[in-house]
Amino acid sequence: MSKQKKIEPLTGEELIHKVKDLGNLSKEEKAKMCGYYTVTKNGIERVNMMQFLNALIEAEGIDLDSKQNANGRGGRSASYRITVQSNGNLLIGSAYTKQLGLHPGDEFEITLGRKHIHLKQLDQKGDVDADAVEAAS
Repeated sequence: MSKQKKIEPLTGEELIHKVKDLGNLSKEEKAKMCGYYTVTKNGIERVNMMQFLNALIEAEGIDLDSKQNANGRGGRSASYRITVQSNGNLLIGSAYTKQLGLHPGDEFEITLGRKHIHLKQLDQKGDVDADAVEAAS
């Protein structure tokens, strides 16, 4: 068995171009040709597929870690739909309040329509905040 010198794993534009040049090869062969493999003590080559795929994602500039979850905590993203809970409450989650820049203690005026609810943010004096009403329009 001839020993082939292991290449450094390719990254960035170099990785993208090499993958495109390798055309119809399998993804495992592409990963190996781009340097994403290790050789065991017994001389067996193992493809590091996760490292390869992660490098490709990074090279393409795709950010899988959302800014919202940058602090390491999970959570749901805003779906803009809520359901009445079993106790009759409507819960507007933190995804929405963060997006609006709301803080604990901010107050709202609630007005009910036939099939809708309007929330109007009050300023510190208890008056309807004109900026918040404009933003909601």
